[in-house]
Amino acid sequence: MAISDLVLLTGGTGYIGSRTLRYALEQGYHVRAAVRSQAKADTVRNSPALKGLTDNLDFVIVPDFLASGAFNEAIKGVKYAVHLASPLAKGSIDEDLDAKIIQPAVQGAVEMLEAAKKESTVKKVVITSSAVALPPVAVLGGQQRTDQVFTTTDRAHDIPGPYPATFVAYIQSKIASLKAVDAWVQKHGSEISFDVITILPGFVGGRSDNATNVAELLDGTNFWFLAPILGKEAAKNAGSQVANTVHVDDVAKAHIESLSDKVTGNQSFILSNKGGEMQWNDSKAIVSKHFPEAVKSGLLPNDGVIEEHFFMSCDNQSTVKAFGELKSFEEIIPGLVEQYLELQAQEKK
Repeated sequence: MAISDLVLLTGGTGYIGSRTLRYALEQGYHVRAAVRSQAKADTVRNSPALKGLTDNLDFVIVPDFLASGAFNEAIKGVKYAVHLASPLAKGSIDEDLDAKIIQPAVQGAVEMLEAAKKESTVKKVVITSSAVALPPVAVLGGQQRTDQVFTTTDRAHDIPGPYPATFVAYIQSKIASLKAVDAWVQKHGSEISFDVITILPGFVGGRSDNATNVAELLDGTNFWFLAPILGKEAAKNAGSQVANTVHVDDVAKAHIESLSDKVTGNQSFILSNKGGEMQWNDSKAIVSKHFPEAVKSGLLPNDGVIEEHFFMSCDNQSTVKAFGELKSFEEIIPGLVEQYLELQAQEKK
């Protein structure tokens, strides 16, 4: 792979972003990771997951991803941009969630597109969105059941505030940022020389390159994969969630393989099972099969129940055609539980 195949990547310190960064380096790309501080750069470079892979990695410090022209310098000479950075569903509903979660998601994506527009070397921009931006929020919450098969052309209606939970604000951030990208491309499409790819993952699970303890492993979507395994209280705290999942490895792969000339631009990909193949509680049978001793000893209570079961039906045919079959729910659980047990053992020492 030529050194000219330089990738600007944001969000490389996050769960999906760190795995995507590793996949890009494994595939031979030269990566310029945009981080907010030198301390963040040092943390990424010293990650055990990147051991032996950092020769083609450098960093650019962008203190404020939301500033006007934030990526103008970072994108110079870049052939591809992969924008994963976006606020997570954290904080309190007492905060200004529009300012903390929604507007940063919109502004960060638009700033990346604006920077790419100014740089003639850019050939493709990949932006991380989410499958939650496609159906009505009532479908995600289980209040509305539907036989509709959602596609990449569907768009959810905006959710007005105030928000009853930070996760609802997060959903709105994905809805708003996806629509902002659509509007930007429609407005500037005739002026730009690069293609735009949008990645729309469901609930992402699998081993984390970043987690150094159990709390970090559970701080995100992996919690729902593990909740029934961790027992009744964990399952109660998890609550019901739409059963649409994807392995983090597949999400990373889709981001980077989208850069290939074999994947035509200006399209989107849903990264999720079709819907209906699994239930969150299926994780218990998988764990009993793969980790019988840990269940028997009580290390894994394996008695939690997530009520009730619902899902959104997705058309992922274009995803499978472009990137191959996605890993199943049963392929997500063993590696994730293995990491949980490893971290639990470390903490007990």
